[in-house]
Amino acid sequence: MLFSMRRLAGGFAAILLAAQTAGAAEIKVYSTIGVKSVLEELAPNFEKATGHKLNISWGLISSFTKKAQEGDVPDVLVVSRAGIDSLSKDGKIAAGGPTLAASVIAVAVKQGAAKPDISTSDALKKTLLAAHSIGYTNPAAGGATGVYFAKVIERLGIAGEVKAKSKFPPPAGFVGDLLVKDEVDLAIQSKPELSSIAGVEVVGPFPGDLANTTVFAAGVGAASKEKAAGTAFLKFLTSPEALAVFKAKGFDPA
Repeated sequence: MLFSMRRLAGGFAAILLAAQTAGAAEIKVYSTIGVKSVLEELAPNFEKATGHKLNISWGLISSFTKKAQEGDVPDVLVVSRAGIDSLSKDGKIAAGGPTLAASVIAVAVKQGAAKPDISTSDALKKTLLAAHSIGYTNPAAGGATGVYFAKVIERLGIAGEVKAKSKFPPPAGFVGDLLVKDEVDLAIQSKPELSSIAGVEVVGPFPGDLANTTVFAAGVGAASKEKAAGTAFLKFLTSPEALAVFKAKGFDPA
């Protein structure tokens, strides 16, 4: 325990030293809502330790990746590993951005409701057909979980039935909000996103080869004027404290 605290203190000292060397800065961050619960908890700690200010905009992986491809590149971008790698290859994001964590797509119900059987593909199919209403991110808006779920229901042969009783949250919104308001019976989104809403109970991931995992990563804008501050933030996101928060919020190691 003492060793861990010394490591953590040392990490903070290094971040603070980097901040003092670079001077306080405002860091423009574009982040997927997939890691919102983690960054909202960590941001104040980073700001207090360094004096930097984080200006975070939340959105979908697809929209922020597209913005960066078109030239709207923030100081720090937090999206998928694939998105960071692609943008690094194109020279938009500096190479070497770290992998942060991973999350599975899961099924959830309102807390206290009976947990349906999703243990096999057939069981999941029956559960989806039996539900009165199902919430997930709108595939047309580019939500990663929604796009994947649309492929799952096509594969199960029930796309028409599910679409007829689908409800979507606002863009960059959380499906769990629909669940606790009794607007849907089942919610489909990443496990951490579902777990971030009070009153939501995660049933589990999709079964077998229907399971899907998103790996999150971050990078500093290649042309950013705040590279030192952005790099300090990325180091903080891979610190022992940050990794502990990712784990507590339902993420898996990448």
